[in-house]
Amino acid sequence: MIGAILHARAVALLLATASAFVPTGARADLWAYVDEQGRSHLANRQLDARYRLFFKGETTLDVPNDDAKRRAAEQALAGTRLYARALDPALARPYQALIEAHAHASGLDPALVKAVVAVESSFDPRAVSDKGAVGLMQVLPETAERYGITPRAGRSIAERLTDPATNLRIGTRYLHDLLARFRDDLVLALAAYNAGEGTVATHDNRVPPFAETRDYVALVQQVYALYRPQADVAPPRVRLLGNERR
Repeated sequence: MIGAILHARAVALLLATASAFVPTGARADLWAYVDEQGRSHLANRQLDARYRLFFKGETTLDVPNDDAKRRAAEQALAGTRLYARALDPALARPYQALIEAHAHASGLDPALVKAVVAVESSFDPRAVSDKGAVGLMQVLPETAERYGITPRAGRSIAERLTDPATNLRIGTRYLHDLLARFRDDLVLALAAYNAGEGTVATHDNRVPPFAETRDYVALVQQVYALYRPQADVAPPRVRLLGNERR
């Protein structure tokens, strides 16, 4: 979630992510401030007087979905902080095996799960959003509860979600179920992951007209395009619909 409360390295990635994609489309304003403990707070609007505008620009829902477009995206991003950090194996290495295991267990492309993690938390298992979402995939405690996570051994659901394995297990199951609900439409599944499945349903199964959600869908798809092997094609159960304006 773009409003996540993250450590400085996560803010750096998200700011770089937003500033790297500025062609045409939805607005992508980012506001931030650093508190007394050195934690960086990021939001897509000015929540209060502490927030200052860090980035103002535009994004697009278009996603490179073939080799030619991927090469064009790489050329456009070459030399940016986003490209360097998104493709830095050191950030993802501690969680790579878990991402692959839980992605495969839920029938998902590991590259897609990795992209969600990169955008949601910048691989920070301690990330907490202003909406209460926690961990690598920014899972809400109430969502985790739906999948059987309960307080245990004096640890709340939110505390348990800081465990990478627990977070990835719940996050990938939820993303799998969203894809099933929206008939493998990746755009709608990602919109629901960000804004809630009920919100997408109440907007006639279209991406809600919220800047945060449209920006989120764009960012995940763009990072996903970078993570997928150059000669890869979309997995059979996921249809990339980034070129369909919603």
